[in-house]
Amino acid sequence: MIRALHRWPGLLALALVTILALSGAALSVFPAAERLAAPQPETGLTVAALADRIEAVYPGVEQIRRSPSGRITAYWFDQGAPGAAVIDPATGEGVASADPNQAERWLTNLHRSLFLGDGGRIATAAGAAAMLILSLSGAALVARRAGGWRHWFARLRGPLAGRLHVEIARIAVVGFVLSSTTALWMTASTFDLLPDGGAIPAIPTEVSGATGFALDRMATLQQTPVAELRELSFPYPGDATDVFTLKTDRGTGYLDQGTGALLAWTDLTGWERVSETIYMLHTGQGAATLGLVLGLMALGVPAMGVTGVVVWLAGRRGRPRIRSNQPAGRAETILLVGSEGGSTWGFAATLHTALTQAGQKVHTAPMSAFAPERYATAQRIILLAATYGDGAAPASAKGFLDRLNASDRAPDISLAVLGFGDRSFPAYCAFARDVAAAAQAKGWPELLPLDTIDRQSPQDFARWGRALGDVLGIALELSHQPVLPKTETLTLVSRRDYGAEVQAPTAILRFALPHVSLWQRLRGDGFARFEAGDLIGVLPEGSLVPRLYSLASGRRDGFIEIVVKKLPGGLCSGQLTALEPGDTVSAFLRPNPGFRPGRSRAPLILIGAGTGIGPLAGFVRGNTRRRPIHLFFGMRHPDSDFFYGEEFPGWQDEGRVSRLVTAVSRGARPHYVQDALRSEATQVAELIRNGARVMVCGGRDMAAGVAEALAEILATSGLTPAVLKAEGRYVEDVY
Repeated sequence: MIRALHRWPGLLALALVTILALSGAALSVFPAAERLAAPQPETGLTVAALADRIEAVYPGVEQIRRSPSGRITAYWFDQGAPGAAVIDPATGEGVASADPNQAERWLTNLHRSLFLGDGGRIATAAGAAAMLILSLSGAALVARRAGGWRHWFARLRGPLAGRLHVEIARIAVVGFVLSSTTALWMTASTFDLLPDGGAIPAIPTEVSGATGFALDRMATLQQTPVAELRELSFPYPGDATDVFTLKTDRGTGYLDQGTGALLAWTDLTGWERVSETIYMLHTGQGAATLGLVLGLMALGVPAMGVTGVVVWLAGRRGRPRIRSNQPAGRAETILLVGSEGGSTWGFAATLHTALTQAGQKVHTAPMSAFAPERYATAQRIILLAATYGDGAAPASAKGFLDRLNASDRAPDISLAVLGFGDRSFPAYCAFARDVAAAAQAKGWPELLPLDTIDRQSPQDFARWGRALGDVLGIALELSHQPVLPKTETLTLVSRRDYGAEVQAPTAILRFALPHVSLWQRLRGDGFARFEAGDLIGVLPEGSLVPRLYSLASGRRDGFIEIVVKKLPGGLCSGQLTALEPGDTVSAFLRPNPGFRPGRSRAPLILIGAGTGIGPLAGFVRGNTRRRPIHLFFGMRHPDSDFFYGEEFPGWQDEGRVSRLVTAVSRGARPHYVQDALRSEATQVAELIRNGARVMVCGGRDMAAGVAEALAEILATSGLTPAVLKAEGRYVEDVY
């Protein structure tokens, strides 16, 4: 809901808000320029002395004004001809024309009303309201992304456009809120929607009837510093009943022109002070520095507009276009999708099309948009749910289980759950299974039993589709063609070979960085940004199913590196390990934000075996801040598969790795990485008690052995791997 509240006002009002922001930024310069250009009065100068100096030069002076910038302007008549000038308060003489700045006037009319009068003022008010909605909803989204308000300035990851959008927002959102709220107040005041709240003294009916009292002798003017003056109006020449009108920062009063006596006075009301403060905050008049700061913040609006559109377009590209998507309230079938990388949306599009062609009214949406109260005519709900990481909800299903568990009962609509995953992972379709179990516990009627799709198999999907068609009484043939991600061509520049002696040929493959355009960097496409621990998907020849490999390098390293072991009968691993420098492969990048060391200074305990050393070595290589890293590495034999053995001595000398503990499983005394942990139990337990983060990469059996060993090591401390996982201090990348 918050995301939609942020997205649509931004897209619809982008042009208007940009015009208002740019014109407002330009106008913010004028108060500062005016203050620098205008002669300023000396400290302690009174209105009596200033008025006396000006009257001596311009005997026909009618009015003296002081702007919030301190500029003094006098207006007079000389032989029937009006005159005006900016005054030097030291001499009372004019030093510059008082004519308004035409550029400022043009920008002001554009900013206030778009040159359209009252209609334009209403439009600009709508723009200010859109800005306020964008600011508040954006602040909520930034806090959500950062992990709470306390982490407002937490380091960001992800595509450049998204990071720029958030970085600007974190700094400028206060200015956006201030400018938009004050603009709405001023518009309401313009249309008399706010109480007046002002008070002026009644014009005195009894005056002395005399004229010509010297200005420099008037007590009230002597007691009023020029810094408080707003306006001094002189009596009409020859009219003995007229008076001086004095307006200051404190209030308004009338002075007898024959005696100089203060005839009446009214202080500014609290409402007037509030209104004037709001005017000052919005325009910068009287607070030139603040105006410049707000103007600089306003320049963030067009930048955020561009980056916001880029982020929106990237999000649209991440999921296929769903044609003939019916409103939720009129649909017979509700199709909800939980996807992390976007592939499950492709299956949803295929199912949506097939059901629509069969005469069904279908509404497709992310699982995070689950709202059963909206499904007025729905007869069934179908959930297509992928699993993220170790059984977690994918991005588009955040909050689904929470809302389901919080409800009193499930909707009286039949349900089918289809899970997507990879059987080689221990948490195969775990999220889908959790959803099915929660729905069953709530008494949700079952349309079809839980089923799963292994490795995006079109055959599995077609089989499930036929079962769904049988239940619905329609012929349903789901012919899904996977949408392959956009790939880049990577050229191998070097390779290092290991493992031949132990019949486990393995290679460290280093590829050149592909060319990345500025537009790609803004959108975060391709290999524009990546870190060690992210994944690359390689499309082997003869297959449409990509194989994923953990990266042992980051973008800053200047190359792409992976560690590949040749598996018996492995199509992709066989092709990769056969590459020679100059050969190419097609690959794409997939971020893996759940397997990152983070920016904390807390120690890292890295645990890996075999090719699992790849991302761990990448973390060590990128440890330029000398964070304490304790690396436990399991290998078969140091002479055959001590991957990165040439680099580790240098990394230790540079302080990038504090300690390296190896375990050799082939030899007279087989020793595994979990055994190495047990042998260092005291230090490992102390590191973890003091806040260390554990990162494990490698095969499933190794990871299970490591978890068991750590459970033993931590038994006396009250900690467990499960507790560490809940705290975000134990993460795995297991294959």
